[in-house]
Amino acid sequence: MNSNAESTNRMATEPVNKLMVKVGVPIVLSMILQAVYNVVDSAFLSRMSEGGEDALTALGLAFPMQLLMVAVAIGTGVGANALLSKSMGQGDSKKVNKVAGNAIFLGIVIYVFFLIFGFVGIKPYVNSQNTSGSINDQAVNMSIDYLQICCCISLGIIFFSIFEKMLQSTGRSFYSTIAQVTGAVVNIIADPIFIYGWLGLPEMGVKGAAYATVLGQVVSAVMAFIFHMKLNTEIDKSPKYMKPRWSIIKEIYQIGLPAIISQALITVMTYGMNIILGRIPQVGANAVTVYGLYCKVQQMITFAAFGMRDVITPVVSFSFGMRNRQRVREGVKYGLIYTAALMVIGTLALEIFAEGITNFFSLTEVTHIMCVDCTRIVSLALIFAGLSIAFQGVFQAVECGIESLLVSIGRQVLFILPVAYILTSFITGAENVSLVWWTFLIGEGITFVCTVLMYIRAKNNKIAGLEG
Repeated sequence: MNSNAESTNRMATEPVNKLMVKVGVPIVLSMILQAVYNVVDSAFLSRMSEGGEDALTALGLAFPMQLLMVAVAIGTGVGANALLSKSMGQGDSKKVNKVAGNAIFLGIVIYVFFLIFGFVGIKPYVNSQNTSGSINDQAVNMSIDYLQICCCISLGIIFFSIFEKMLQSTGRSFYSTIAQVTGAVVNIIADPIFIYGWLGLPEMGVKGAAYATVLGQVVSAVMAFIFHMKLNTEIDKSPKYMKPRWSIIKEIYQIGLPAIISQALITVMTYGMNIILGRIPQVGANAVTVYGLYCKVQQMITFAAFGMRDVITPVVSFSFGMRNRQRVREGVKYGLIYTAALMVIGTLALEIFAEGITNFFSLTEVTHIMCVDCTRIVSLALIFAGLSIAFQGVFQAVECGIESLLVSIGRQVLFILPVAYILTSFITGAENVSLVWWTFLIGEGITFVCTVLMYIRAKNNKIAGLEG
């Protein structure tokens, strides 16, 4: 039996709960690892001999744009992933080849865009988050230096995301995990060498963290490309399939655009929160630092939910392409169960170890206290956030892109930024700054209720009519 038949047979016949575990474990682990090395970056920077907390503030300012790069790359990959899985489920090998080739073409276009932005857009972007003037010039300049390197050498994160999703669509997520783990290890090893100037290198500080990050991303991308070329034998890699076909690109983004907007709305949220938090009297810069740190810490949990979303999408999409109602329902059920379990474990870990996690960073006393409070309060929202993300995978798989988009708008903009703005109006300083962190529990809770209602409608309209 050839590899295409084996992959198709596995997606079509293996019990869904076992299939999701086999496909999901490497994906979730790789997503968590990606979050871990973001945290390690921050830990190394916080322990610089000078300007450690300013460096953390700089990363907080750079974070929204980094999220946007990831959003566009992963969203494109998600669209290609779902379309590849569906086309393989339908047995359309010619379309599979066109989808893969056009995904690579889109990766090139995305890289050129961020390369240009790296040269002309970084300074205005960073300065726009400091309208209140609460963040000092050193932190602003560090952020500009860091982000210019990440944008101009963004080809690693972009092409890893493309090839990762193609490996996942053919059931070979184990190999994308190997690529990501290798890149993460390279990043972690390079961090102290570049930041502190070990092994005879000059001390580069924030610039060193940026170079370590892009080096790890490039290593991951190269490995994922090699695995794609050698293992995805059911895909014809001929350059002729890279010729842009607008019908294919349209289909990729019909699925992937909601995922891009979903991720990009995180950029809007973090960008908006940086501005809102900067308004807080006396401790605005501290609050921006804390929020940036917590975003990276909580990613260890929410990235697990995004990993499960990336499992749910191809499994449910393949079954949806086969019009197999039972397997679609099982994909939804087990996807939600596994996601909920991961969120509960993650919430308990953050609640119990909030103090220890905060000690991982070298912070001033005021920032330390704020970080512990933030971790314990915002973590209460993770169960709602995780399940909403999992439902987005279902919506993408059954061609309900608008519903997926509405979930993102709710949990990242509509029910977050206005609430945060109102709550910060009641904050007078460090003594009651914890009030703003309740924003996330309120926003995620409301969004989850709306998400369930939209799923009930999608189930009746999209799933109920499939064959038994």
